[in-house]
Amino acid sequence: MSVPTRLIDTHLHLIYRDSLAYAWLGDEPKLAARDWTYELYAAEAHPLGVTDCLHMEVDVIEADVSRETEFVRALARDPARHIRAAIANARPEDEGFAAQVDRALADPFVRGFRRILHVVPDDLSKTRTFRENIGRLAGTGLTFDVCVRWDQLGIAAELVDACPDVDFVLDHCGGGSASRTDLFAPWKVALLELARRPNVVAKVSGVMGTVRDGWTLSDLKPVVETTIQAFGWDRVVWGSDWPWSAQRASLSDWIKATHHLVEGASEAEREKLFHRNASRVYGIA
Repeated sequence: MSVPTRLIDTHLHLIYRDSLAYAWLGDEPKLAARDWTYELYAAEAHPLGVTDCLHMEVDVIEADVSRETEFVRALARDPARHIRAAIANARPEDEGFAAQVDRALADPFVRGFRRILHVVPDDLSKTRTFRENIGRLAGTGLTFDVCVRWDQLGIAAELVDACPDVDFVLDHCGGGSASRTDLFAPWKVALLELARRPNVVAKVSGVMGTVRDGWTLSDLKPVVETTIQAFGWDRVVWGSDWPWSAQRASLSDWIKATHHLVEGASEAEREKLFHRNASRVYGIA
């Protein structure tokens, strides 16, 4: 098996409990038990070919949103850390989002925004303010990550339709689960419908967070293959979702599993998934 020489991780979370506040961490005892530092991540990631990564916002408390970006920027100044850019937390439902976009346009470290939609009312992304604010990203090169449950893929489609000139990235295979085989059929239908929209890229990530004990490659294969088939090799990127996924399986497990799952693809196709598409979507040289 030929392994690509470059791997861009588009979905790295870092947790530094003494520097930032995470209100949700109290509900996640495995994650709350320690800091999840870049050095801990690098011990697995670097030997397995991760050359670049984007820090994905970790839903810090609202007062720490700007502080999170600055904290990660400071980490990234050390060249031993392969942090190239950040996806910032955002509140598109607020009027102040316009100013946040303006700041990002002057800040090459920020490449996009995310608002986790499965932790807010479904109607939030349907409001006029939310959609007008997301529309501000059109033509800017800034992306918007869509993080939804599988049953909210229709809501995601409505948002994309309302903002057809914005570049969207769908997180975590659109909520596809490696353990809930009973949900596979409705998830696939909704995913295929969303994939019809050409301005959406899918992130092959998050699947390890759904595996059962004793999982095998055959558990991961339907979700990963369906996502790639739905969006095509030109519209998929790879992400670790570390350390969230590390609660169920190691980062090494996920990297090695991904290589095995796509070993039948051409070298050009694998390179698109592992780094070429991410380089294009996020502007990573």
